[in-house]
Amino acid sequence: MKIKNIIITGVAALTLASCNDFLDVEAPSAYTPDFVFSQKSEIERALNGVYAQALVGDLYGNAYQLTFNLNSDVDVTITSSGAHSHSTYARFDCDEQGGDIQKFWTAAYSLIEYCNKFIASAEGSKFYQNTDNDPEWEQDAQVAQWIGEAKCLRAMIYHDLVVMFGDVPFTFTPARDRSNYVFPVTDRQEVQDTLIKDLKAIAPYMSSTKSVTVEHCSKEFAQAMIARIALTAGGYSLRPDKNNAKSYGTMKRPDNYTDYYKIARDYADSVISAGTHDLKAEYQNVFVNECNYQVVNDDDPIFEIPFAKESTGNTGYIHGPKYDSYENQTTGVWGECKGSARLHAFYRFLFRTGDKRREFVNGLWYYTYRMDENNNQVDSIVIFNDYAVFNNKWSKLWTAEGSALGNGSTGSTGINYPYMRYADVLLMYAEAANELDGGPSDAKAVECLTKVHSRAFDDGDPTFIATAQTSKEAFQKAVLDERKWEFAGENSRWRDLVRTNKYSEELVYSFLRYYAAGMAHNSGFEDAITEHDEQPANASYINRTPLTVYYHKYYTSEGTDNQKMLFHRLYSNQMYGYTVDTTTPFDINLSYPNQSLPSLRLYNAYAPLSQPTTGQITAFGFSAAGWSNAKFYNWYNDATAQPNNQCKYSYYGYIRADENNALWIIRDGVQEQFDAIPADMSTLPAVRYILPYPNQVIQRSAGAYKNYYGY
Repeated sequence: MKIKNIIITGVAALTLASCNDFLDVEAPSAYTPDFVFSQKSEIERALNGVYAQALVGDLYGNAYQLTFNLNSDVDVTITSSGAHSHSTYARFDCDEQGGDIQKFWTAAYSLIEYCNKFIASAEGSKFYQNTDNDPEWEQDAQVAQWIGEAKCLRAMIYHDLVVMFGDVPFTFTPARDRSNYVFPVTDRQEVQDTLIKDLKAIAPYMSSTKSVTVEHCSKEFAQAMIARIALTAGGYSLRPDKNNAKSYGTMKRPDNYTDYYKIARDYADSVISAGTHDLKAEYQNVFVNECNYQVVNDDDPIFEIPFAKESTGNTGYIHGPKYDSYENQTTGVWGECKGSARLHAFYRFLFRTGDKRREFVNGLWYYTYRMDENNNQVDSIVIFNDYAVFNNKWSKLWTAEGSALGNGSTGSTGINYPYMRYADVLLMYAEAANELDGGPSDAKAVECLTKVHSRAFDDGDPTFIATAQTSKEAFQKAVLDERKWEFAGENSRWRDLVRTNKYSEELVYSFLRYYAAGMAHNSGFEDAITEHDEQPANASYINRTPLTVYYHKYYTSEGTDNQKMLFHRLYSNQMYGYTVDTTTPFDINLSYPNQSLPSLRLYNAYAPLSQPTTGQITAFGFSAAGWSNAKFYNWYNDATAQPNNQCKYSYYGYIRADENNALWIIRDGVQEQFDAIPADMSTLPAVRYILPYPNQVIQRSAGAYKNYYGY
């Protein structure tokens, strides 16, 4: 039975009263635990109540996907304010007063309490304990599976808390069995060790994805979570200096980090060896299937957050192209889309030639409405090339018309979100094996990287794999690059950069790409960006980025009425990383899943263009009157002789420009002049990605909890 069909029924079976923070989570159940856990049907309902806690907007329904997906060279939240804010989490400038961290913290510990209460009760039930000392007694496999699911959810949220907050309050004991609600802050290493041990113990008793579907936690998910937690534990993280209140901390990894890499490799290998998952579907179809409520159990997804249609989850509402409504209704049947979870404007330049993920994920257009001559609302497609582009991995608009939510709908899409994918497991194995072996000597590690990379290329891109095998450093870079291209919008990139201690370096370049374009390619950093991004000398996209491009608009001459809607195409024989077939530069092949709305492919938004001559236009059957221009990257303020604020302040808490156009990097809360990229990147200051404990939590702990990291 699909969780999204039964999730609501489980809420009453294991309820907690409304509370202001996790310190007050104890409350009477709607049914006594003895009653609930004496009947398997009630235990299942109680488990559904546990799942329901994970689906809320303050956790995985929205906050995880958007608010706390921190800025990098992939995912980005653009900011124009040059002042400190309580709530600018993504740009590393927030404090303990931020309301969203309080909401996330409260929801997280509510989920933990539900898990603790369910696990303790289920483990004490007659289905799990032989209370009568019956020699014929056998442990109930179904209840063991349900306990495993709750343990996976508990490990999932604790893992995310550790990544986001560092050392955190930690307990497996439900509030009803504790004398003190303020349980102690525990070192992250101990938390991770305990989670790994807990999952190792239960995983053998859990069912395969084939039996329980990817909307439930399975044996493969438990094993994949062990690998993810271990890889995180063995990697770098920001450690506080408890003797210096102003210090942002130091990036460190444990002395026994190879022990964790062994765990990560071995448990990733367990998932691979099980043979229950693969990468059979095209990359694009993995996410289009989710947008069409198709649950695929034997391919890339291992565990999807199981949202309920018209009830929970904003996947596809905050992603994809924006779709404007008029008087709260859209022209089509899909309803409003915000498109607020966006990607770095220069992310698309970092892909290799021929990577099919680039054209699918990076959205440079959106839909708005116009009124026709009869005052009817109709859709128009608009070229969009702002400071951040749309993440087209998910969208309500990819949903088939018959399953669409209606033209008055907004969020609560019910589109699942892939918390764990097989591609992640393959790349975790490759990364861990490379670290343990001192290079890519493990043929299976190379095979894992090849499997993920080749899915995105018609020819497999063998040159990339060959280069990756030349050294340990080359292979690690290849794996990180692959993760960069593969997991946009999946709250992965900043975590990968933290774990490998490369966050500082990549944030510098992420900022400088904006700054250089904003300075109209006269920042002095263009050559350094070219070298870092492995662009040909004097041919970097930074040097070639245009302020004006030209596009053609026309109607198709064939096809359905819907296909005769207005299209835009840019004209150029060359586009960055691609060569266009000049005999058919205006191919009407709709490249996006929804064939009922016009789609747009910008064949060259990157190289400097001039308006085509009449002869060129005539050669392809189009008239000069059909050409228009559009401002792109017009980010330089002529009045102030500076880049616009969005280029200066979107990484404000780490690196920024001031009103005099001087560049500053932040070390332990103090501005340092940034005049040049250092030759030794290890001299860059640490990124304060760690979030503060919410102020209310500190106050209610009566001093037991304290913020470090300069907060």
